[in-house]
Amino acid sequence: MPFPTAAFRGPLAAVVESAELVTPDDALPVPPAYVRAVWDRERGTVDGAAADRILTRAHAERATPWPQPRASDAARVHRDGDRTAWEDAAFARQRRLSRAAVAAAVTLDDDAIDEVVDGVVLLCEQSSWCWPAHDDTRRVHGSVLATVTDPFVDLGAGEAVAQLAWIDHLLGAALDDRAPGIRARIRHEARVRVFEPFQRRRDWHWIGLDGDVHNWNPWIHGNVVVAALRLLDAPAETEERDRVVGLAVEGLDRYVAALPADGAIDEGYAYWWNGACRALEALDVLAHATAGAVDATGIASLRETVAFPHRSHLGGDWFVNHADGQARPPADQPWHALQRAARRYGDDDAAALAESHRHPGSPAATEREGLGRLLRGLTDAAWVTASAGAPPLPRDVWLPSTEVVLAREAEGSSAGLALVAKGGHNAEHHNHNDVGSFLVAVDGVPVIVDAGRPTYTAATFGPDRYDIWTMQSGWHNVPVVRGRTQPAGRDAAARGAAAEIGDARTTFSLELADAYPEAGLASWRRRATLDRTQHRVEIADAWVFADGAPTGTDTVLHVLVAGAVRLESGGARVTPIGGARPVRLRWPSDVEATEEVRDLDDPMLTEVWGERLTRLALPLASRTQLRLTVELDTPIEDLP
Repeated sequence: MPFPTAAFRGPLAAVVESAELVTPDDALPVPPAYVRAVWDRERGTVDGAAADRILTRAHAERATPWPQPRASDAARVHRDGDRTAWEDAAFARQRRLSRAAVAAAVTLDDDAIDEVVDGVVLLCEQSSWCWPAHDDTRRVHGSVLATVTDPFVDLGAGEAVAQLAWIDHLLGAALDDRAPGIRARIRHEARVRVFEPFQRRRDWHWIGLDGDVHNWNPWIHGNVVVAALRLLDAPAETEERDRVVGLAVEGLDRYVAALPADGAIDEGYAYWWNGACRALEALDVLAHATAGAVDATGIASLRETVAFPHRSHLGGDWFVNHADGQARPPADQPWHALQRAARRYGDDDAAALAESHRHPGSPAATEREGLGRLLRGLTDAAWVTASAGAPPLPRDVWLPSTEVVLAREAEGSSAGLALVAKGGHNAEHHNHNDVGSFLVAVDGVPVIVDAGRPTYTAATFGPDRYDIWTMQSGWHNVPVVRGRTQPAGRDAAARGAAAEIGDARTTFSLELADAYPEAGLASWRRRATLDRTQHRVEIADAWVFADGAPTGTDTVLHVLVAGAVRLESGGARVTPIGGARPVRLRWPSDVEATEEVRDLDDPMLTEVWGERLTRLALPLASRTQLRLTVELDTPIEDLP
């Protein structure tokens, strides 16, 4: 049956309007466990390295207690803001269930199947699949614990229902034989917790009805699509299956319609995996579930977003980070999803980045990102047999939608200096107040940096967000002007951001006055240049106040540095982390910079930067301009 006519019609509408769904048994693009030509460990095509790792761990943990997310930990979100105690236990349980499912598929062993049944029932008996930090039960019902009669569909609910759908698809026949009734339980919980509220409430904030479409949209809608394709399989549910999938596709359409023409993600590279990549994966599932009728490869913004990861790559494990992203995210991303999208959309450079992370003999996928991604990675022959290659490392990248430029000394190499600079505004998704900030990397390793974000708490997305130091402009590479830092909000924005790209140099320029609305600026112009002939990065600031008054002692430029810092007259020598070559920062000799060491204790920061970051403060009193340069280690010279 064709999809229902959608109320919203974006780029996907024409792609899906004549598509019909295949049967539930055939709807998901992974062979079930009874296809032994895939799943048999000795004679099948399943990735052996990943299967062996999972089998070893699954067997070892089978006799141990399952992780248990506790009610008292759920309540902590409202008591002390801690959200990780509950989430860590819930995530650990679901990852164990994913390992159990793969172990059962590989072995079809009764004990392995029983382990899956135990995990499925535990998940079905969990009071809520919604992560407590997302639930609206406190606002609506006055409760700090989930209201089971009014379930909230969030990222956690989507992940749980999709995990059960993948398990049902993978092990359906074995589950029926070993635990008759378990599949009916799965369908009951999916209906009560997801399908019914998803259809009943159409004001979910993550749909994007107000035009603010963010990464929750494809993440949840993609999981709802997977669940509906598999679990709404009774003959009487055919129309409902079409309706739920149709609503989810309409939601995805809003996300695709909001993607900029250059495919950039304002949340940055780290969130691409759980935003644009989720949309690409959902469309890949829909292509399979419609026997190829859904083909979104003609949508330009989707083609461009496939390129976003390699356009954000600094070198090695390091990536451009803005907003809440980490500069060095976990290395075990679902690279197979990027390679699959690159194959579908014809992007050889994107495929090369993905394949640079494919090392034969190492696991092709892990359970960290969910069972669906694990199963796709284990059974995608093109990924399992791929060989490691070299990442493309484009010389210049300009993304006008987010006003981000990346320039390195030579294409295909991380050696030497790289410059990243941004304009934008302070109402971006997962925003940090960082209009005009810049980063510098040496040999692919950031040395002038954006700290990223610490562990999420209740405060992270509440009214106290900008009390967190990593979110404040005072801890980014921008000035404090007359004691004023940048405020949050769409009006705090760059003007006239432009990139001039050339062989000798790449320059980014913008006006920052609007990012400091209460500082009395007439203008603050910034030019950030990578000079390839001089092997130098230069940041040139020039400013004037509307009242004509001179610059006072309350105006200062901050530079956040990772590595060992030694201040010297007119500059500093920095030895970066990660073995990159030392650099020298240079500024006028009459500027007496100071340093402030920030000791780090949050694992989200220490696993990237180690034990500390250093903030350099360059006082700008009595000046109207300043030039800062970064070079590979050479003697310091006085700068005009």
